[in-house]
Amino acid sequence: MKAIPTGRWLFLLLFCSGAASAQLRPVILPEATHVAGISHDTIFLVNGSTYAFTVDSPEDQGPVSTGADVPTLLAELPPQPGQQYTVTNAHGTTKQSGMIVTGDRLLLTNGRKTAVFRLLLQPLALNARLTLLQPYLTAATQKDITLHFTAGQRSPDATVQFELPEQIVITPENTTVNIIGRGAVKLKDLASQSIGRTGTKYSYTRTGTFDIERHRLTLRHLDLRPANGPDVVLTIRNVTVPAPGAYHFKASYITAQPAVLHSETTAATLTATRHIADLERVVASGQPFHTISHDYTNMSFRWNAVADNKNVVLQQSPDSGITWQSCRAVITGNTAMVTGLLPDRLYAFRLAVKSGSNKGYSNTVYGFTGMMDIKRFGAAGKPGDDYTAAVNAAVLYLHRIGGGTLRFSEGSYGVRTVHLQSNVYLYVDKTATIKALPGADAPETTWFSDKRYRSGLSPTDTGPYADPENYLTKQDVGHHYFRNAMFFGERLDNVKIIGNGRITGDGHLATSDKVMNNTPDKRADKMFVLKCCTNLEIGGIYRPEDLWYDETTDEPYYTGNGGTKITDQGNMLHIDQAGHFVLLATGTDSIYVHNIYFGKYSQRNARDIFDFMACNQVMATNIYSRVSSDDIIKPGSDCSLGFTRPARHYRVRNIIGDTNCNLFQIGSETADDITDICVDNIWVLGANKAGFSISTNDGGHIKDIHLNCGHTGRIHARSRMYRTAAPFFLSISNRARVLGAVTGKYTFTENGRQREELLVKNVNIGSVENILINGIDITAVYSGSSYNGQRWKSYDGSQKRATSIIAGYALPDTDSVSGGLDFRLPDGRHTGYIENVSFTDVHITDKGGNPLSDTACTPPELGVGQYNAANLKVQPAYGLWARHVTGLTVKESSFRYEKRDSRYALFLEDVKGAVLSGVSAVRAADAEHVIKVKRSSGISISSLLYFEDEWNQHPREAPEIKYAGDAATAAFPRK
Repeated sequence: MKAIPTGRWLFLLLFCSGAASAQLRPVILPEATHVAGISHDTIFLVNGSTYAFTVDSPEDQGPVSTGADVPTLLAELPPQPGQQYTVTNAHGTTKQSGMIVTGDRLLLTNGRKTAVFRLLLQPLALNARLTLLQPYLTAATQKDITLHFTAGQRSPDATVQFELPEQIVITPENTTVNIIGRGAVKLKDLASQSIGRTGTKYSYTRTGTFDIERHRLTLRHLDLRPANGPDVVLTIRNVTVPAPGAYHFKASYITAQPAVLHSETTAATLTATRHIADLERVVASGQPFHTISHDYTNMSFRWNAVADNKNVVLQQSPDSGITWQSCRAVITGNTAMVTGLLPDRLYAFRLAVKSGSNKGYSNTVYGFTGMMDIKRFGAAGKPGDDYTAAVNAAVLYLHRIGGGTLRFSEGSYGVRTVHLQSNVYLYVDKTATIKALPGADAPETTWFSDKRYRSGLSPTDTGPYADPENYLTKQDVGHHYFRNAMFFGERLDNVKIIGNGRITGDGHLATSDKVMNNTPDKRADKMFVLKCCTNLEIGGIYRPEDLWYDETTDEPYYTGNGGTKITDQGNMLHIDQAGHFVLLATGTDSIYVHNIYFGKYSQRNARDIFDFMACNQVMATNIYSRVSSDDIIKPGSDCSLGFTRPARHYRVRNIIGDTNCNLFQIGSETADDITDICVDNIWVLGANKAGFSISTNDGGHIKDIHLNCGHTGRIHARSRMYRTAAPFFLSISNRARVLGAVTGKYTFTENGRQREELLVKNVNIGSVENILINGIDITAVYSGSSYNGQRWKSYDGSQKRATSIIAGYALPDTDSVSGGLDFRLPDGRHTGYIENVSFTDVHITDKGGNPLSDTACTPPELGVGQYNAANLKVQPAYGLWARHVTGLTVKESSFRYEKRDSRYALFLEDVKGAVLSGVSAVRAADAEHVIKVKRSSGISISSLLYFEDEWNQHPREAPEIKYAGDAATAAFPRK
């Protein structure tokens, strides 16, 4: 096809007639996606196809046209003042709606003249966008150049091509590339970059490939179906352009499905000047808010080194550049510190170079010397008013001047969706409230449909596995739609929401997995969404003291010197009615959440509190949740980005709460590895699932998880659990909701019961190892959360309850499967063992009441979609039940009951290597033994103290026991 003169980035092309200068000329928006170019009297329009599913699209919808309709065309060709557009068909009939077809006409008039343009559709991909992170630089200095490329439409197996100026040399070593947010790698390492954890039926084995031909870089075999901000971030290190001038970069792409389409070339221009072009104000990033100087009258600056910094003077202007004067600045090398600015003013700054090759003035940067009040942007704080536009304008303004703090002073501010920006902080005064309004941003359009899995799983539900490539069917609906939130940010750095005011969903953030069945204005289900970001902080005003809980007042307090209680909570940020998630952070690193009180003013519309999906370097401290319907602290890793990502290094302390689920849970989304998590000082007020839960269900390796080891700081009090259905739940299942997973439906017999369910055939069973649990007292083991309204309902025998559980996972034996087991997992393992679990100084008082017959209970294996203690029915022990475990240690711990319970205190099944030392327990009057082992070996029991029927009654010390495993079952000690 003949190349179309595009000129999009130049805004227009003139007609090819001699009178072109006198003719009317359309202007193309730089961000136009459908207008490919203008030549003479013809406007070329993109016409192709793609897959594009909204949440309302039919699941079987095929490819859709990417052609423009009339409103889209007019939006991309905005008329200039005094001009007017009219679209007609080939016969001159006006069209106000409908799709553009070849032969339609665009009429442009200014009241005196009319120009007519023929509209011609061309088989092209939607226009891409190419931007330079910093479009200006100083000639003859060294600087990194970063390009952001975003394709106009999604496609697998895409090709992206960059053309660079001849003065800029690109090599596999000096250039890094980041594809769809996977992480930056050098070009030479692109082909070996991890694609994440997948099953064997995933079509990709690498992120992509590249080749360099002179000044052209081509990236091939890219999966651009996911949309996570810029598709390609290309950074060329240590670039020096020798002379001032304009340096043009170009890019285009080719789709592979549903049709092979080429895009028109898009371009960006780097301007090199002899003047200093990269002066910037330094904004502290990666530091907690309380450690940053809030003397806004001081500012720091930096620029790229020039030949002679001695000739450099920093100037300031208090009137947006009308007048200038030298700053009171200390200049050191290529940095400057300014002091003594007047508060609450907008200043402009520039460098003046008095002589030499860089003589002249630099670019201008800005800074505001204080917190900028939202009321300056027309947000009066009147209850019921919609201030979305004003807040977004303020956030964008602060971002464009290099960052700053936006203050929400006294008032009530209704918003739909706030678009967060890098280096912009939101500060909520104690007398301010930010409230959600109906009509948040719509969920994003996606390459796949998620309707095969919108809500819930059963052991025979094939929906998540129907298409191994479809990443939208691998997790709950709330996880993979991001934009339908009260606050949204993507690919940002340095975002903070701080203060001691209130942020509330106000009943407008949904909690249900069926949220997409709602009308479009009621589909928001999250408060804060941060996707592929870095350096996030959400919290109250910092206090150094530890947060703890007063049972008498049912309120948190801070621990003062000498054990005093500081009951003033005036520093805490208040959040309530946050929908499905208070915070959904996905692929986001360096997170700090702290000093937050959830649910003080309302306990409804609250599901998960903190969901950290595939996040690293996370700190959570001083958190109080009065009640929620789902997990409070939840590290995990899912497929919502279109790939998996491991999660590492969490430091969590002083977490207090009541929940319908788990106070702390790893999972259920465990598509990649989760390691190095330390939790200290927890107080579980109620948990209808588990107090502390670790589950790997999707093949991830869970490793090095510590409770009360002191790694986050001082252990200031004993941790406690009240009213938990299961104190501890450590488990493995093989649900395998990952890309490339394949299942089959099988019928098999287990413990005399027939089961029919899915088994995953090509994803390895995950692992859990190195779990240390210390120093916690547990009483009232039953599902007693106040989620259902009563705080708290006493145990009456009707509430669910379970033992502390350690449950690995084993596939059914082939002999028990109808027709046999016809697959072997990639690593050959049949059983997933939980390894190296230690309980020290753990004391559990169970409700008790189970009969002796329950010692014969054999809990089932955890099937697909089963990852809760309730799935394991009744356990044959009241204290601890363990199955498929290697390396179990229980030391200086006790197990007792309130009401006679005739089950074993501990039951070990298929446990290889266990050390039980200094354990105290109770043996019921009608029970024969304290500990039962089955199909286990290497069991060492020492200093076992047990009481007869009641705690402290007839204490007995059992002799030391060494059990090698020479019998199928054994029980200790005998009466």
